[in-house]
Amino acid sequence: MRVVHTSHRLPAFPVYSSAFISPNELVIGGGGGATQSGIKNKLRIFNVDENRSISQQDEFELAKGEDAPMSMATHAKTIVCGVNSAPEQLEKGENENCRVFGVENGKISSIRTRGTLDVGPENPDYQKVTILSSDGSLLVVAGPYELSLLSYPSLAPVAQTIKTDKEIYDATFTKSQLIVATTANLQIFSLPNPSTITASASPSKSKKKGKQKAGPISSTLPILVCDRVVDIPPSIGGPSGSSFRAVKIHPTLPNVLFTVVNTILSRSRGKSTPRQAYLAKWNTENWTIEKSRKVGDRGITCFTISPDGKLLGYGSSDLSVGLLDASTLNPVSAILKAHEFPPTTLAFNTTSTILVSGSADNSIRVISVPAQVRGSNWSFIVLLVLTLIVVLLALAMQRYTNLMG
Repeated sequence: MRVVHTSHRLPAFPVYSSAFISPNELVIGGGGGATQSGIKNKLRIFNVDENRSISQQDEFELAKGEDAPMSMATHAKTIVCGVNSAPEQLEKGENENCRVFGVENGKISSIRTRGTLDVGPENPDYQKVTILSSDGSLLVVAGPYELSLLSYPSLAPVAQTIKTDKEIYDATFTKSQLIVATTANLQIFSLPNPSTITASASPSKSKKKGKQKAGPISSTLPILVCDRVVDIPPSIGGPSGSSFRAVKIHPTLPNVLFTVVNTILSRSRGKSTPRQAYLAKWNTENWTIEKSRKVGDRGITCFTISPDGKLLGYGSSDLSVGLLDASTLNPVSAILKAHEFPPTTLAFNTTSTILVSGSADNSIRVISVPAQVRGSNWSFIVLLVLTLIVVLLALAMQRYTNLMG
């Protein structure tokens, strides 16, 4: 199905992260990063109209030397994102990488920050994962090999830091578990008791604005228990291996999980096996794959699910952006060459009517999701069946008329 979409150039503003805070308020993060490119790192908020036009409402310029917002999540009128501190702070082993901002009357303001990553001159990790629980009470932030579970919006730690041998790419929450996607497997952790979480985030800390130094994590905090490790099944792995790229829980069906796996490029006797991307739909009650689908011959770079749970969006290194039916995994629509560089971020608005993609090519693309796509799959099937019945009856009536004549 063809979807209507509009590209918008953002001069000298590579886009790395995005999220909606309302049906028409879009926040994007980007800039020149930690390089001395002269391109400033900022958060920008846009109003997105139904006709896909955009108008900038405000921007927040980060301090000189700080990195671009590389990951982002939103809850109500707050934004949490990963921003590395300036190099001089990193050299001291200090990094206020986790930032919370508020939006009021269309204006962005800083609320609080916290350092969660163990950094140093030779270890400039960045916060590549920023995920909020559905109720906005818990936040998981992760660098490549360490993960912190925090209370939100206080940013108070609620569990001991998790260290992993394999690189972390994504995470998602269920009501009772945290699911972490590493390159090699899914790691499923039990969440701490809610009373423990409430106690760790005292009201005084929750209301306090400003910096909160990381410091040593208290040994009295609970240890997240890993209940299960799920490896990549051979059915969605390439001959030379593969890697989890993304994981998302269904927003309304707690036992449905989606994962993205990119196969690893390999060479054999001068021939190369192309990288491929697979999408899988899991039943988390028994951790079996219900459906899987090869999405393309290039790796997926970003992935999301609509708030109503009906659509899956993906960006590919072949420069395309696609939509899939979350129930069947069937393709709904694809935009070829949506960007000049691979997409870096995707975000549905809160009503699942708009999808926005962003890229380091200094652009975003606003995509209108047709009402018939958002409608029930059964409604579409019933309509198709009724149409076929009407056509068959018309043909039968015409044949009967010809015979009687």
